[in-house]
Amino acid sequence: MAQQIMVDAFGGFEQLKLVEIPTPQPGPGQVVVRLTSIGMNHADLMARRGEYRIASGDPPFTPGLEGGGVIEAVGQGVTTRQVGQRVTLGVDVPRPGMGAGGTYRSHYVCAAEGVIPAPQAIPDAQLGALWLTYLTAWSCLVWKQNITADQYVGLPAASSGVALAAAQIVRAAGAIPIGLTTSQAKRDRIAALDTAAYEHILVTREPDGSDRKWYRDLKNLTAGKGVDVYFDPVAAGPHLEMEITSLAQHGTIWVYGLMGRPGVVDVTPLIRKRAAIRGWVLAEVIAAGPRVLEQGYQYILDGLSHGRFRQHIDRTFKLADVQEAHRVMERGGHVGKLVLVP
Repeated sequence: MAQQIMVDAFGGFEQLKLVEIPTPQPGPGQVVVRLTSIGMNHADLMARRGEYRIASGDPPFTPGLEGGGVIEAVGQGVTTRQVGQRVTLGVDVPRPGMGAGGTYRSHYVCAAEGVIPAPQAIPDAQLGALWLTYLTAWSCLVWKQNITADQYVGLPAASSGVALAAAQIVRAAGAIPIGLTTSQAKRDRIAALDTAAYEHILVTREPDGSDRKWYRDLKNLTAGKGVDVYFDPVAAGPHLEMEITSLAQHGTIWVYGLMGRPGVVDVTPLIRKRAAIRGWVLAEVIAAGPRVLEQGYQYILDGLSHGRFRQHIDRTFKLADVQEAHRVMERGGHVGKLVLVP
């Protein structure tokens, strides 16, 4: 038998229910992947709560946007993939609201060309937790923005898996990654990681929770130039205003998440700086087609294989403990990636 998480109605943690189903069989041109890891993402929380219907659709649905493991069966006509091969699901494969659905399950069925062979250097616990961190960062900062050597790149939510991956990618491009986090305690935890690639890590809040004037720190760190590029899942309210204040001439703020609380923002400095605020979604690189995706996949897999990139997994949870996993993610105290292990 196989296992699968179902959400029958939008709501709290109790809506995540483990069910048993017959182990799926592949159709022509398909493979069955026994998942060894499932990357968790903030979008999974939003989907469960009914705040991300573009991904979830209406209940019932299975959450999950990432997965990887070992091919357990191949369908008729499949010649490019073999049983026993370690693979990761392509970023364009999991669709919680339609088709094969999300990845919170023990076995996943998809087209054979939808899985990417994985190097042996990548541990099983990371096979299913790569693309929403590394590909999100690569596609925006390298493919779209084309960051260059000696640029300053600001990375808010520095403890997140995406920001940690982005810092490594920024370093690989010769640019200078600066992490931003909300507390000294988190700063200390990040700085202690041997996988953290930040040149500097700044704390954005005072011990009482009020906002620090951290744009002044950035002006000092950049010798008055300011930050060339922000890659930010928080950008809203006072946080966004301080980013605008600390931007360099012709700087860009890329917004890729919805973690901030909306508020009034003075955008006047954008005009005199000839700067910009732009939105980023991974769907843009998916829409660019398989050639661009393959470029991104190879860049990341090569970096992981040769040690340029190293992912930090904060905790793993059994699939049966998915409710506790969501509680931990919602509290936001983790550093790096949370992973479900069927």
